Amino acid sequence: MNRNERLTTPLVRDRIDGRRGALRPATWDEALDRAATGFRGAVDAKGPAAFGLFSCSKTTNEMNFIAQKFARTVLGTNNIDSCNRT
Repeated sequence: MNRNERLTTPLVRDRIDGRRGALRPATWDEALDRAATGFRGAVDAKGPAAFGLFSCSKTTNEMNFIAQKFARTVLGTNNIDSCNRT
């Protein structure tokens, strides 16, 4: 977590002439907007069942609750699981 190589600024990739360009630094708002746009585009194109979310048993119950709430209310999918059984 304290390594010098750790990213502290989000990176995004622009399309140039239909090709993927190089990564460039972006603001957090721009990066989150791109992620939201990508999720929405995938849901619109393939439907919410195209998504699945897997949460971790090593995180808190509260974090797992937020993960399932995100999957169900934002993405519209019930495809969520965790490795709590193992």
